[in-house]
Amino acid sequence: MPNERLDLILAAELVELAQAGTTKGDELVVIEVIPPRDGFGPRYRLAGSDLEYLRMNSNGYLGLSLHPAVIAAEESASRRFGAGPGAVRFISGTYRTHVDLEERLARFHRREAAIIYSSAYAAVLSTLSALITPDTVVLSDELNHNCIINGIRMARPADRKVYPHLDYDGLDSALGDVADGAARAVVVTDGVFSMRGDFVDLSAIDDVVRRHDPSFPENVVVVVDDSHGVGALGATGRGTEEESRGQADVLIGTLGKAFGVNGGYVTGTGTMVRFLHEKGPMYIYSNPITPGEAAAAEMAVSILDSPEGAELLSHVAALTQRFESGLIDAGFETIPGPHPIVPLLVRDTERTAALAAHLHENGVLATGLNFPVVPRGEEEIRFQVNADHTVADIDYVLGVLAAF
Repeated sequence: MPNERLDLILAAELVELAQAGTTKGDELVVIEVIPPRDGFGPRYRLAGSDLEYLRMNSNGYLGLSLHPAVIAAEESASRRFGAGPGAVRFISGTYRTHVDLEERLARFHRREAAIIYSSAYAAVLSTLSALITPDTVVLSDELNHNCIINGIRMARPADRKVYPHLDYDGLDSALGDVADGAARAVVVTDGVFSMRGDFVDLSAIDDVVRRHDPSFPENVVVVVDDSHGVGALGATGRGTEEESRGQADVLIGTLGKAFGVNGGYVTGTGTMVRFLHEKGPMYIYSNPITPGEAAAAEMAVSILDSPEGAELLSHVAALTQRFESGLIDAGFETIPGPHPIVPLLVRDTERTAALAAHLHENGVLATGLNFPVVPRGEEEIRFQVNADHTVADIDYVLGVLAAF
């Protein structure tokens, strides 16, 4: 049936988005990956361009998507089990590689159990919808990711309080305000905040929660989405928990960033994971990642949890420090820190667009972020350092920026 009237309305909305400068634009299509050479890391060719691009906008912090052992694990499992799972897990879609991966993730995070999902976004939505009841109050950091915001909306808690970014006194006050009458409280936060690279102090949250927990008959539950933290932060890559010396009750991670594959996961107690098996809609009603992806992810976790992983983490840390120091020496504003997300704060929409275009013209892929993705006045270029970058790559980007 034709939808001419609806199409007119949608077209008008698209025009409004374009006029406001908030459209995503055409996607870049990678057509070739060129192996490292001459002291430089891999380069990427894009449809419609003759340039070879240095990718500084990848979440693959450890460079594992191109690791031969990760690729071989996926190929072997795909030949053994097929290309797809064929069903949701509770029907007939659970394979040996799924179970092995969950056991490996639980050991890595020193938890009793883990459960995998089709994506980290699905993991967050499914977890929050299962844990939040009509008698639950939710406390959420103001800069939390869209998946957390939508998960809370979908769950419809009794009340929701948004506390200022990384303001633990604000969290303390908010928990005190909602203590009367609520059975359960859920404190939910990103581990690493993806636009800035700053991260939560879980030991500070632990202190706040410990004071308020007796006021809630069903406890205060701390849920952390550490998708950008695991594999990129901490001495052994165990993320925000390791870096801040605290612990979440429910830890959510991704297989699609530092681990270089696809999918999401949750770790916690055996009881918590069994409950999510039974009550999480995105687990029950969605196919899992493929058996091949699960095998590749398990291999990636094993690499991180090894001397090779320690070398990758050390290399990323050194490159991040070099890049941050270079930006500061060149007069740019950034937010220094140990995480390989390095924001270059431009604080102007037009200048951000011009700088992103300059980088692109010189073979550097980096993400320009404007309102509403970031608050007004915090417009930035987000760079992401990866383990398959080299010193020559970092110095090349700094040279391009200096020429702007």
